[in-house]
Amino acid sequence: MELIARIEALLFISARPVSTSQLATTLDVTTREADLALQQLGDQYQERGICLQQSKDGYQLVSSPQFSHDIEKFMGLEEIARLSRAALEVLAIIAYQQPVTRPQIDSVRGVNSDSVLRTLTRHSLIEEVGRSEGPGRPFLYSTTTEFLSYFGLGSMQELPPLQLEPDLEFTHDPSADEQQESPSLNE
Repeated sequence: MELIARIEALLFISARPVSTSQLATTLDVTTREADLALQQLGDQYQERGICLQQSKDGYQLVSSPQFSHDIEKFMGLEEIARLSRAALEVLAIIAYQQPVTRPQIDSVRGVNSDSVLRTLTRHSLIEEVGRSEGPGRPFLYSTTTEFLSYFGLGSMQELPPLQLEPDLEFTHDPSADEQQESPSLNE
């Protein structure tokens, strides 16, 4: 129980997610011990106003999403702005295909996504995580910890499985390749 309390204290004072290895090193325990303590801590927060959130960067203590209205009211904040349909489309593409470039996003949507990407970046729901090796070396985008918080997710593994509509699924028909061959010069 002492290890759980020590981890809780470190997570409480940290403004950023903390990795399991960083916790283990700081507390002179194995990463396995830190993982078990984190799992127990997460279980303890199941019915509380605070939860343990896991992201690609580590673990962080955050307020439970179901109490966001109470927190906004208490702090005198405006309600979180609703996301437009375009913003939700772009977020879905990034969440399921990350890291992804703007041209890839535009290809899926069929329209330019520059302004939506700027808005999502400004609200810290996505971030630039590097550059593609492709032509022009476009930026690569991924979701952030704030994205997880906004949607009340503990990790990306909690995203629902992606299900495409049957008419949108790609199937390769080898016979179509034969039919589309170039005509011979003799014809």
